[in-house]
Amino acid sequence: MSGSISDNSQEFLTFTLGDEHYGLEIMMVKEIRGYEAVTKIANAPPFVKGVLNLRGDIVPIIDLRLKFNVGSAIYNEFTIVIMLSIGARIVGIVVDAVSDVVRLQKDDIKPPPEFGAAFDHQFLHGLSQVGDTMVILLNIESLISSKELGLFDSAENSVSV
Repeated sequence: MSGSISDNSQEFLTFTLGDEHYGLEIMMVKEIRGYEAVTKIANAPPFVKGVLNLRGDIVPIIDLRLKFNVGSAIYNEFTIVIMLSIGARIVGIVVDAVSDVVRLQKDDIKPPPEFGAAFDHQFLHGLSQVGDTMVILLNIESLISSKELGLFDSAENSVSV
């Protein structure tokens, strides 16, 4: 079929956290919006900012700047929330800025380096050079559904906040 997209490529939404550039699979992105006040959840980790009502869905909001310990957590009219569809649920992640959508060939994605026990790379899909910038590609589904984050009950794939 002429003009079809190669099965050997994927599209990623790139964004910044502090001075670093990250990417996640574009197919998980539901919408991009500005930050709005959330309802705090008692005893939640600091990176779980709370929940908000998104057209009838109760959506947990995770600040990746705090989770990854990069950048300052300033909430103003420039703060961005990327709403993600993960399984049957919606989760919002707070980032500094959204950059671009890039198409990467599978050969352009390098596996994450081994750091030993000091760094858990299970949340990384890989690394890719985009122009002059190294982009860290996240396995956002693995991160959001991790026991460490504690948002989903893996048996039921439901939010536990």
